Formats: sequence, structure tokens, C-alpha cells
Amino acid sequence: MDHSVNLSTLIKASVAATIVAVIALLTLILPAEYNIDPTGIGQRLGLTVLAQSAEASPVDPESVPESTESQQVLEITVPANKGIEYKLQMEQYDKVTYEWMTDGSSLYFDLHGEPEGDTTGYFESYAIATLDTMKGSFTAPFNGSHGWYWKNTSNNPVAIQLILNGQFQIIGIKP
Repeated sequence: MDHSVNLSTLIKASVAATIVAVIALLTLILPAEYNIDPTGIGQRLGLTVLAQSAEASPVDPESVPESTESQQVLEITVPANKGIEYKLQMEQYDKVTYEWMTDGSSLYFDLHGEPEGDTTGYFESYAIATLDTMKGSFTAPFNGSHGWYWKNTSNNPVAIQLILNGQFQIIGIKP
């Protein structure tokens, strides 16, 4: 029995499977899930629309319905040398789990909440740090808007992927 033929066949099959997996990643998975389309094939096949439908969009807080269990994957860009605030509307005791990651750069952030109807400017911070990724969960201690302020101190825009799961309604980027 010639083991070199079997080993050669196994190596060829492994290389072929790896090539197929890389092609699927570049042409199907990245465009559909993350709106990253290095080949342009995802757009021609209509796959980038799937990722774009999950991108961040502001919602009128007055039209926010009662909180329901929801999952969202969002792409947010923090411009160079600027800060943005991204908010969720949550009722007291609603819970959200989250994970966010940047395209490599660290950002200063403040995860915080503002009580509904408060006009004093009061807010409660839940976490403050400078990181390039974070995951966790929190339970809203009060009705109101809860979310992140990210500050980019670099000279280049920073892309964030934000994955949310829980009871919330998206307000979006706060002006």
C-alpha cells in the first residue's frame, strides 16, 4: 500500500477545500453579512443589500413602539477627530447584550443612559474606557435613551460593527 499517494490526495483535497472556502468568504459571506465586497461580485448578486438593510438609520423617538426582543447588526462610522452618540430607546428593566468592534483603532467611549423626559442634562454612565472592542450586557435602570458616545482622536474615520440583542428600539445617531 502506497501511503504517499493517499497523503498527496489528502493534501490536494485540503488545498482545494481551503480555496473554495476563501472564495465563498470573499464573494458571498463578507458582502451579505458585513457589506464588505472586495471582488464586486456580492453587489452584482445583490448580496450587499442584505448587510445594508441592517445598517444604522435614525428613527423618530416619538414613533418608537413598545420594546420587543430584537437582534441587530449595525455598521457605524466615527469620522476623523469627531465624536458621535448612538442611542437605543429602552424601558426600565429591559436588557440588551452587545458587542462592538472597530476596524482596528481604539476609541474613547462612554456607555450611558439618559432618563426619559429629563431636561437637566443628567446622564448615568455604565462604562467608560478607550478600547477597540467590547462585549457585555446591561439592564436599563430607568425608561429613556441608552447607548454609546464614541470619540475618534485619529486622523482617519473608524468603522464600528455593533451587534445588539435584547429589548430595545433603535433611535440611531443622536444629533
